[in-house]
Amino acid sequence: MTAQTTGEATDERLRRWRLVLGGQGGDGTGCALSGQDAAMDRTLEALYGAGGATGPGGGAATARGGSPGSGPRAAGLGGSAPQVARWLGDIRRYFPTSVVQVMQRDAIDRLGLSALLLEPEMLEAVEADVHLVGTLLSLNKAMPETTKTTARAVVRKVVADLEKRLATRTRATLTGALDRTARTSRPRHRDIDWDRTIRANLKNYLPEHRTVVPERLIGYGRAAHGVKKDVILCIDQSGSMAASVVYASVFGAVLASMRSLATRLVVFDTAVVDLTEELDDPVDVLFGTQLGGGTDINRALAYCQSHISRPADTVVVLISDLYEGGIRDEMLGRVAAMKASGVQFVALLALSDEGAPAYDREHAAALAALGAPAFACTPDLFPDVMAAAIERRQLPIPDKEL
Repeated sequence: MTAQTTGEATDERLRRWRLVLGGQGGDGTGCALSGQDAAMDRTLEALYGAGGATGPGGGAATARGGSPGSGPRAAGLGGSAPQVARWLGDIRRYFPTSVVQVMQRDAIDRLGLSALLLEPEMLEAVEADVHLVGTLLSLNKAMPETTKTTARAVVRKVVADLEKRLATRTRATLTGALDRTARTSRPRHRDIDWDRTIRANLKNYLPEHRTVVPERLIGYGRAAHGVKKDVILCIDQSGSMAASVVYASVFGAVLASMRSLATRLVVFDTAVVDLTEELDDPVDVLFGTQLGGGTDINRALAYCQSHISRPADTVVVLISDLYEGGIRDEMLGRVAAMKASGVQFVALLALSDEGAPAYDREHAAALAALGAPAFACTPDLFPDVMAAAIERRQLPIPDKEL
């Protein structure tokens, strides 16, 4: 490597460190920025400045070396909607979408820009994602009529992207599970359940040939038309569950589109709201929720329990962090009663890509003792969880069970 090449590599490292650390001369790099680098630095400085609390994902500490609780910011976005709109345009110009979404969330959390999202021109400037939808839903009641049309358009775009990503695999996975629940003794070759067939014919094992003679075939039947399973999605709409509410609403719409499933969608805080009639449009479902407030899981499960008519063919999915504000013993008693009657009960602490959530460990342990382990689930894993519940087999719990 030549001295010139070594020098260029050193300059590039200094440039990168200067963008990470921020500052003018006290960052220790001695590197001056110009052109696009200087413009990128200004967008970072406007958000992260010289300190302030870190946003979600540690944005400040990661992007600019800020320390939690350090002094006032050296710069800021101010309260001007045009100024913020320009900044939103700048970050979309200089950074990839994944980084833009993190910076937007940090701006909303660190600089209190939620109120500006009530203005249509601001909504048109942001990069829409699940987290933004959650923020908009939390502002739903405060949103002026002039903004609601734009907000619905933003939410609809995110929902359409999620459906495109999730719907096909969900339908295929669950259709296969529904088909496999109908057994037949005269299956076509491609429908033979070899595992069950071999176990049923072990008595016909021929040692000299080291094989089993399949005297009786067991296969998967093709699901006939009509409802085969009832699914009840019971969703906690407290503020911490925003991303889960978004994903669950999309999955609810997908499940409702399958004729073999009768899907009911229930959201709750201290009150219970049945949004089943809105399932043909997940955007209507989302705007029918009310993020925030208390939590009464017991009341929600009581409502769900009252709508179970075929326990052995019913799957109840509770999506909640389990911070119960209602009657704990009654809640656990309802879960035990449902399971004893034959209901497949699934408890998800979160339905999102956000990693391990905060949750009530005591209640999670109590559910596990009842045979209903509680665990977080990513949207990509949800179809497999539902398929396992429909087939009444062990749930595909992630390696790190919560």
